[in-house]
Amino acid sequence: MAFARYAGRLSVATIAVVLAMQAQAQIKVGVVLSVTGPAASLGIPEKNTISLLPRDIGGKSVEYIVLDDGSDTTAAVKNTRRLTSDKVDVIIGSSTTPNSLAMIDVAAETQTPMIAVAASAKIIEPMDEKRTWVFKTPQNDSLMASALVERMVVDKVKTVAYIGFSDSYGQGWNSEFVKEAGVHKLKITASEGYARNDTSVTGQVLRIIASNPDAVLIGAAGTPAVLPQRTLRERGYKGKIYQTHGVANNDFLRLGGRDVEGTMLPAGPVLVAALLPDSNASKKAGIDYTQKYEAAFGAGSVTTFGAHVWDAGLLLQRALPEALKVAAPGTKEFRKALRDAMENVKNLTISHGVMNTTPTDHNGLDNRARVMVKIEGGHWVLLP
Repeated sequence: MAFARYAGRLSVATIAVVLAMQAQAQIKVGVVLSVTGPAASLGIPEKNTISLLPRDIGGKSVEYIVLDDGSDTTAAVKNTRRLTSDKVDVIIGSSTTPNSLAMIDVAAETQTPMIAVAASAKIIEPMDEKRTWVFKTPQNDSLMASALVERMVVDKVKTVAYIGFSDSYGQGWNSEFVKEAGVHKLKITASEGYARNDTSVTGQVLRIIASNPDAVLIGAAGTPAVLPQRTLRERGYKGKIYQTHGVANNDFLRLGGRDVEGTMLPAGPVLVAALLPDSNASKKAGIDYTQKYEAAFGAGSVTTFGAHVWDAGLLLQRALPEALKVAAPGTKEFRKALRDAMENVKNLTISHGVMNTTPTDHNGLDNRARVMVKIEGGHWVLLP
């Protein structure tokens, strides 16, 4: 009986040691991206970029667990629950605003830090108990909307029509655009919506053309943003067309072809890193990412979307060593320490700008995170 009691105590002690070793073994990063479905042109370069992120940070090995949500919000939530059940220390994703918004509840419930790579400010604003666990690397739509409207003023645009996704991305952009248009006295002649998987927007475009605007803003992302622009051109619209930073990839150029020539949009500096002046804070970081990505995936393949994941990696490289001073990976205490570290990042130069986060700002980007570009000859051209 004495031996049995000893064996029992030994088993408990052994289990405790094993658990402690497991908690300290490695850092686990869960990743949810839209690798298939309507948002695949965003998710594929994002997934590609995961392969370029470091496998060792702060002396700990890093495991990346990548799941595809198929551009579907239900799948994004399911994947997030699967990852948190697997005790990941942090989650990167998802590719789109609707999916990222859907993931917030799970991140907060399980107290797992989440770095979104989708654009809408609604992902991190207004700051509340749930959003204290959520960060994001893309520029807020409000920051980009102000740059875009300022360009419209330079272009002497007086009237604008809007067509965008009928989801949280398009609605968020419409809201921010209306605010900025009001400040600069632009008249909005029409406002239309469409779904990401729609195959026709003829009715919406005819109503826009009938309103006779000087310009049209398309609030969409990825290759589905081509549809309204192509339809506008097919229907004979001759005015200026602007897009959001949601189209800053070569798939949009390839699919749009001549129909997207002359398009203007705000974008992260990484898109035209080689064209930036040496004084631009992100030029070096942007070129570094571009060279690494194109060496792995081909010349001209770099996108701003993949760069958002790259920037998430830079954020983790800054914050993880700080969290490791507090607790071991795999624990609630570590996740809390990582969240705290990401909330207090100062002067972190990333490919999209310079990040300075605070308890009320989990994005931390300013005007250095945007440039205006134009499509000319199938290429991105930096505008003055």
